[in-house]
Amino acid sequence: MSPENSAVPAPREDDPLLSAGLKIAMQWGQALDTDKLKVALDALEPQLKREHQLRVKQLDMQVRKQEAEERKDKRRHTLRMTGLIVGAVVGIAMLGAGVYTVKDAWWLGCLLCGPVFVAALKIFVLRRSDKYDIQAVADVTKLGTRQAGQSQPPPPPPV
Repeated sequence: MSPENSAVPAPREDDPLLSAGLKIAMQWGQALDTDKLKVALDALEPQLKREHQLRVKQLDMQVRKQEAEERKDKRRHTLRMTGLIVGAVVGIAMLGAGVYTVKDAWWLGCLLCGPVFVAALKIFVLRRSDKYDIQAVADVTKLGTRQAGQSQPPPPPPV
């Protein structure tokens, strides 16, 4: 049995695995007669089916894992973008409130536009908070409440 007159196609050079398999099959065909080759292939077929099923399941699990990773990345991206948008809205609101209140209560304007502003943006956008930020907020809050007690505007004159 030679490659020219056999029913087995000639090995393709572009697929090394298929080429090696066909070469082995041709060698078996030359070494064994057709009855023994049929028995050997029938004995080998269940194992090949099991290996194929295993490979299909492995590929299916890889696809599922990749899809789960993509969903996880999408959720993470959504969470980060939401934090960024909320941080921007809170920051703009705090700056606007600070500018609006500075004419009546300067200490409140400084409180809204100072370390509290930075700490709030850090929490929403960067998703972290350092103890120094909290300490700065506490110090500014203490100073602001002290100043608020001292700088009460005089009551309006009676009319």
